[in-house]
Amino acid sequence: MVQLIQDTLQALKPITLAEMDSVKLMSRSDEKYLCRIDQLPDLLKLAQRDFQVLENVGKRIFGYESMYLDTPGHEMYLAHHNGKLNRYKVRIREYQETGETFFEIKFKNNKRETGKKRTAINSDRDYGSTSIRTFMKKHSPYLPEMLQPVLYSSFKRITLVNKMLAERITIDLIPAWQFEGRSASLPRVVVMEVKSSRPSGSSGFGYLLREARIMPRRISKYCIGTALLYPEIKHNRFKSKLLELNKLNKSITYHEPNHAVV
Repeated sequence: MVQLIQDTLQALKPITLAEMDSVKLMSRSDEKYLCRIDQLPDLLKLAQRDFQVLENVGKRIFGYESMYLDTPGHEMYLAHHNGKLNRYKVRIREYQETGETFFEIKFKNNKRETGKKRTAINSDRDYGSTSIRTFMKKHSPYLPEMLQPVLYSSFKRITLVNKMLAERITIDLIPAWQFEGRSASLPRVVVMEVKSSRPSGSSGFGYLLREARIMPRRISKYCIGTALLYPEIKHNRFKSKLLELNKLNKSITYHEPNHAVV
């Protein structure tokens, strides 16, 4: 299936990282969607007319790895679970094709607008340095000593850009999570996010998805990964999403029998 997706992407015009700078949307509104991986080739065909695909180092599908940080009590996860409107995520993300690594802070406000701040960090992921401390103090209520690694995630990403609508779409394939011997993956699920500074209900990629009867879903890969790997932590609010993902995926892979979807 991944090969079919790669072949379908060849029909889209490429856009470089430099050209995509104008559509970075570090402050934006976003909507997320879920579909099965076998639905993706047809969606990409529909996008061929109005969208370009990010191409870098000769590739159009890229590997991402992230290390999420949280407090020992999973404060950031619980803020999301409990519906707190102003909330943070802190992670270290590595772009596998280029080797670039960034320390990132995401903040979602009470208007459901998401902002992201990031700064380069060494590949050894040392987040206790003076520069990272200063960065965290400026952009969050957290400091390095308050946080610890709690989750590692990986996925493959396709990025589409519609310049006319200042719209960027990320399409994440084969999401997987692991931490200290626990792991889970959703190889048949695709998580899509439509990011736009000017959201529109009558055009753009969101419109294509609705026409295909794929409706918006509120979902966080970090929260789903946490709920899958830490079933002892409160996750009642995510039960319906876990069931939906289970239905979509049909074959979720667990490497510890006690970490199944509830």
